[in-house]
Amino acid sequence: MRVADLKIEDIGFGGKGVGREQGKAIFVPYTIEGELVSAEIVREKKQFAEAELVEVKASSPHRVAPECPYFGRCGGCAYQHIAYEHQLAIKWRQVRDVLQRIGKLKDIPLRPIIPSPKPYGYRNRITVHAQDGVIGFFRRDSHRLIDVERCPISCDEVNRELTDLRGRNPRDGHYTLRTSSSRRVFSQTNDEVADALRDLIVDLVPPNQDLLIDAYCGAGFFAKALLDKFERVVGIDWDKFAIAAAKEDATEKETYIAGDVADVEAAVSAANLGELRVGTRATTPNTTLIVDPPATGLSANVRHSILDLVPTTLIYVSCNPATLARDVKELHEKFTINSITPLDMFPQTAEIEVVVDLHA
Repeated sequence: MRVADLKIEDIGFGGKGVGREQGKAIFVPYTIEGELVSAEIVREKKQFAEAELVEVKASSPHRVAPECPYFGRCGGCAYQHIAYEHQLAIKWRQVRDVLQRIGKLKDIPLRPIIPSPKPYGYRNRITVHAQDGVIGFFRRDSHRLIDVERCPISCDEVNRELTDLRGRNPRDGHYTLRTSSSRRVFSQTNDEVADALRDLIVDLVPPNQDLLIDAYCGAGFFAKALLDKFERVVGIDWDKFAIAAAKEDATEKETYIAGDVADVEAAVSAANLGELRVGTRATTPNTTLIVDPPATGLSANVRHSILDLVPTTLIYVSCNPATLARDVKELHEKFTINSITPLDMFPQTAEIEVVVDLHA
């Protein structure tokens, strides 16, 4: 394998630095834009190459010492070598760039990124794996495990659970360790940023609305925070256990449905608001739709349902800026983008959360 001397020009999605050799992009992990590095080419394709960092010859002023002894071997974190303020700048820029490149958006109303109050010690749950006496996470780019005694991005209670698990010599398998307050249905793993996300959405939704349709509602995290603004609230999710949790303390104005999130007609019918007819925007005043899909984004059916319904307000919560940009490009036909707000739900990793506020 050969070694190339490179100047890192940018940080790509996934957290790898991007250098170029005769025009070909070479991806090098654990680097920062502006650095001069030598890297060993380990995988070469026609359009790009993958490399491993050999030496940083001129380092960035944003380079810091990682807090985790497993960093670089464990596959969980990508940015521990970068000062936290600069991690935020990288993520903000990545959101802007992907919305321009894939979403074809101009004059993007991109707000400052909302940081995590805790750059470390924020995770309220982790899943570790046990095999042949080794307990920990998968190594980077591998299905082999790395033995982990403590995870610095996890909170103290989760790390105590990890210590207890290690002391029990568990059988081979997967183990989810969580705080006592962490719900067993899907919920965000960073409590403080999840609260900031919920508060942001509450601020974005206008008062005195008729109907909220909360697609991918889970246990009703957003819907229940918005009850004061709506006459009726309908949540839809495929997860019947999450829907059961949402129903536990539901008020008379709340309806939760286990089913296909694309079926917004069912949601309108369930709200007992016959005057809200799908596809007739003039008779669907003061209707808000929240979508919080998985990383794959909205399916074509869901996008078409949204374009048929044309709610007054559409709030799109995304954990994948690339699929968000794809979807917003289509939704932009009938909606105006009011604001786009990134949030750092997962410090030290390459993950980005984004909220887009759209209006018909």
